[in-house]
Amino acid sequence: MSKPVILTVDDDPGVSRAVARDLRRRYAERCRVVRAESGPLALDALRELKLRGEDAAVLLADHRMPEMNGVEFLEKAMDLYPYARRVLLTAYADTDAAIRAINIVDLDHYLLKPWNPPEEKFYPVIDAQLDAWTSTDRWRPEELRVVGHRWSSRSYQVRDFLARNQVPYTWLLDTAPEAAELLEAAGSPELPLVVTADGTALAAPADAELAAAVGLTTTPAADFYDLVVVGGGPAGLGAAVYGASEGLRTVLIERHATGGQAGQSSRIENYLGFPDGVSGAQLADRARRQAERFGAELITTGKVTGLEEAGRARVVHQADGSKIAAHAVILATGVSYRRLDAPGLEALTGRGVYYGAAPAETPGCAGEEVYVVGGANSAGQAAMNLSRVAKRVHLLVRADGLERSMSHYLIEQIDGVPNIEVHTRTTVTGGAGTDRLERLTLAGPDGERTVEAHWLFVFIGAEPRTDWLEGVVERDGRGYVLTGPDLSAAHRPAGARAPYHLETSLPGVFAAGDVRSDSIKRVASAVGDGAMAVALVHRYLEQS
Repeated sequence: MSKPVILTVDDDPGVSRAVARDLRRRYAERCRVVRAESGPLALDALRELKLRGEDAAVLLADHRMPEMNGVEFLEKAMDLYPYARRVLLTAYADTDAAIRAINIVDLDHYLLKPWNPPEEKFYPVIDAQLDAWTSTDRWRPEELRVVGHRWSSRSYQVRDFLARNQVPYTWLLDTAPEAAELLEAAGSPELPLVVTADGTALAAPADAELAAAVGLTTTPAADFYDLVVVGGGPAGLGAAVYGASEGLRTVLIERHATGGQAGQSSRIENYLGFPDGVSGAQLADRARRQAERFGAELITTGKVTGLEEAGRARVVHQADGSKIAAHAVILATGVSYRRLDAPGLEALTGRGVYYGAAPAETPGCAGEEVYVVGGANSAGQAAMNLSRVAKRVHLLVRADGLERSMSHYLIEQIDGVPNIEVHTRTTVTGGAGTDRLERLTLAGPDGERTVEAHWLFVFIGAEPRTDWLEGVVERDGRGYVLTGPDLSAAHRPAGARAPYHLETSLPGVFAAGDVRSDSIKRVASAVGDGAMAVALVHRYLEQS
């Protein structure tokens, strides 16, 4: 295997040579040092490394470069080498640059120039970054390959599962020469075919089989915990971080991927502490790593189907028949996007019709006319993201405008993007296509019309999907879980204490985030709910 690469980029030729010289003097035996004198040239070098199958361990970028500064380079480089350690170089203490880099590119270190002597100010930093890179459990994109039909719904689901769980992979159409070789070697299996790093072939794998194959945890290590968190969105991740950090043996059960709907957001710009915004995937990944660092267990592909009271324990039932018991439970299952009730669309789900941002499909929208349905922040963020690659984004809104449901900052951004067109009082009334979506029927102020369309992303309303809690905890008429003062006294046994603020009608079971009745549908409030629920769990345990 070739040596890992340390890449340095600085627009000053003298500084660039000096950095490379210092790096080679210390690391030539264990790493290959590559230098570039501009961000675009450095990206070209990284792309060439990727094609040759080489790995990049550390990226050092000067901040103040023309055409593309260091932060912009590191942000683009993350797509090629997400596990490379990122170091920003600057000639003076530029606090704003450091904060922006931390928020956007998850910066690993911030170095001031000059760093003489390097033995004291430079090498210890690079040593630490190389050690951290070496110890990181990482996948190389070429190690996992997915072969499938372009317009197969299950192929899309597999790619979406891998993308949202941040598992790198190479996508191969079944007509590609390399795909034909893999299919022949695997004995013409059912598609999609997933081939792992060790050559294991999985034919049309279920999510649980796929998760186990790529190293995600699918079964708990024990059968009893202090706290079970159901759902891995912002509320669930917040509860897991606070629960584990405060000494509770905590397990989080997530059905699909951590981050929930927020994890699909291309950019969250109104979350405290991130002045330049943060992608939902980055925020979810940081929260996941933070929870695991404190000792929380995160279970993927766990489908919870029931909840029961067993004496002082609370028992969670899963679809595979297993059970997990705990002293307390936090319900953080969030909500799911409501399906679009229009003829012809259901059969095209995953083949041009997508619910949520569908990050795996964004590259395919390049140069296309794209339609987004919805008037809330999630739809607006998706429209902004898609506008970077699409020829035009059509935002279809049922209301008279965006003001009632979308944040002001996002409305202003959309107004400033020339290739986003907002269609008010417009709904989708039908769709058609053979192998994929080909046409949409739209109803607007001027009547119905049919448009050619291959891409439709839907963000309409939400449903809590809490049918499995029927008869266990009290819910409102729409299925959202009632908690605290919203609970009727008639549902409490005589003499029983009043429920805590986020506690459900079943003592020891709490609800946090969007699944809770009348909750504020924002990422920050969901995280706050998760943290508050843990504090109330402690109070419940102390008085039990």
